[in-house]
Amino acid sequence: MDNQDNSNIIKFFLENVLINDPSSYPKNVEDRLEVFRRNRISKPIIYIGITSSSVCAGALKVKGAIEEYISENHLDLEVVTIGGLGLCSNEPLIDVHIPGKNRVVFRKVSPNDIQPILDGVLNQYVPAEMALGQYRHKFHEPWQDVPFLDELPFFKEQNRVILSNCGVIDPNNIFDYMARGGYSALAKTIRNHTYDEICTLVEQSGLRGRGGGGYPTGTKWRKALQVSTDQRYMICNADESDPGAFVYRLLMESDPHRIIEGLIISSYAIGASKAFIYTRNSNSLTVERLEQAISTAYDAGFLGHNILESGFNIDIVVRKGPGAYVCGEETALIRSIEGKRGMPTVKPPYPTEQGLFGKPTVVNNIETIANISSIILNGVQWYSSIGTETSKGTKIFSISGKAQNICAVEVSMGTPLSKIVEFGGGVDIGRKFKALHIGGPSGFTALPNELDVLIDFDKLKEAGLVIGSGGIQVLDDSVCIVDMVKYFMYFIQKESCGKCIPCREGSRRMLEILQNISKRPLNENGHNTLERFKGVIHLESLAEVMRDTSLCGLGQTAPNPVLRTLKLFRDEYEEHIFDRKCQAGVCRDLRTFYIDIEKCTGCTACAKKCPTNAIIGTPRSPYFVVEDKCIGCGICEEVCKFSAVYFK
Repeated sequence: MDNQDNSNIIKFFLENVLINDPSSYPKNVEDRLEVFRRNRISKPIIYIGITSSSVCAGALKVKGAIEEYISENHLDLEVVTIGGLGLCSNEPLIDVHIPGKNRVVFRKVSPNDIQPILDGVLNQYVPAEMALGQYRHKFHEPWQDVPFLDELPFFKEQNRVILSNCGVIDPNNIFDYMARGGYSALAKTIRNHTYDEICTLVEQSGLRGRGGGGYPTGTKWRKALQVSTDQRYMICNADESDPGAFVYRLLMESDPHRIIEGLIISSYAIGASKAFIYTRNSNSLTVERLEQAISTAYDAGFLGHNILESGFNIDIVVRKGPGAYVCGEETALIRSIEGKRGMPTVKPPYPTEQGLFGKPTVVNNIETIANISSIILNGVQWYSSIGTETSKGTKIFSISGKAQNICAVEVSMGTPLSKIVEFGGGVDIGRKFKALHIGGPSGFTALPNELDVLIDFDKLKEAGLVIGSGGIQVLDDSVCIVDMVKYFMYFIQKESCGKCIPCREGSRRMLEILQNISKRPLNENGHNTLERFKGVIHLESLAEVMRDTSLCGLGQTAPNPVLRTLKLFRDEYEEHIFDRKCQAGVCRDLRTFYIDIEKCTGCTACAKKCPTNAIIGTPRSPYFVVEDKCIGCGICEEVCKFSAVYFK
């Protein structure tokens, strides 16, 4: 953004868009905005969704195939990189938009699909079997036999406020964002409101922190604002560390300017002149897009000295953390930004009083920050009309695990948990839905009969559940609860900073107990069984001590999965202890394999691959498994072509 054309475009937005009510735009301004929104086009445009998840699905190869198609056919087409719609299971996604027709979306696109898709659309034909849907627009003619996206259940039943631009705009183009109202909230804030007034507006909106705690955001801001100091800091916590969660990355990679605008407004509200976005160094695409968006925001005059000629100065820096789970805790995060080891500190004093470099600091979750511009632009009454009495607005969830549809969705507060399972498409055919796990390693598990609970901070707490940061895993009957909790405890034990004894030693001991009950004992005497059962009793007491005495939120919430699953799935724990069985067949050390002599042809494949020589027999005659030698690895089952191997 260093040429005259870009300067003129910025001037156009500053003079005609950012200071006016959209309903009052003259026709020439509205027409020009439609050009920036790419709703008035003179040549075909191909949109390709590039995010961390789509890259894993092969999006870069698809992009290469598109460029090759254009080159080979000498076509005058525009290729635009966009973010993701949240439909991870349907990626890679591409959109094709030709003049006069609606923009149409294609799903699960492979490089081999590019030619039939583009040959068809460029010749006024849509391969309907590959199409996900089409956008609706008054200027364009709809495609026949292609559903509208807003009529698909996945989109129709969401309330996409924060995700409205995701998968629609180019995250690297600030004009795409501004043409859809971007930075208007910032202009409105700086021109019309004082610091204190913004704190009041956010308080009245009812916005609560989306990091899991649900603390009122406006109240937190006001506490920092009221501290007398020469410097304050604003921190956006974008370190998404829960296994299976991917909402933060989706937001930053698809709509980074929404985060930047919200962070500027938040900094203004507390009188901070410097802000940080704390994310993981390993998320290279996320960091790249954030830094590029920050650079263009500086060029446009939204960051730096005297922004929008208001006298307000603000700088934003992306701070790349090492990826430690404990740095999700605000005091550990602050120490990490200071260049120290990420370890929690005792509270009080709270960061709003004495935080980064000893100055008043507010740490807000990225989803909390993403709500700010919508609240300022649309008003307090609009925002407070969404959700429940005590939990306003929307919440974004990432759905993974055994769900058929891995995705990210945004729903209004007050939506029942059962709706989340529906968005995930349930479990695979032939499997039985077992439970829903909310909140990652520190979360809780909900049974099928508990899914009528509404998504609300207080109602979930009453039901013994939490929202957490929004990660949800769908579990079916192929999931072993003991194995899942063992993984969570392994994760916690590995990520513990080691500062306090209850967390450091408690997590290690609980992991040992879980490992002990999920493997075959060395002998089968009663004393050994009693010791294993005593381990579970100790597991409960250890979990309670760890919860009550740990220094920070990591140690205090780490026992949640243990205590919750012991209550709901005690029979599964007892099955592992007394019967030496894992019903789901996941705990390898509790599996014993057998060979069905009626199906075995004596092909010797299993015997050749067995690492412990536990399979014996004569070629072309049925083979047998020596139970004492079998380690339950399952290689024999994998290599058997006749389904003769099974386990109990």
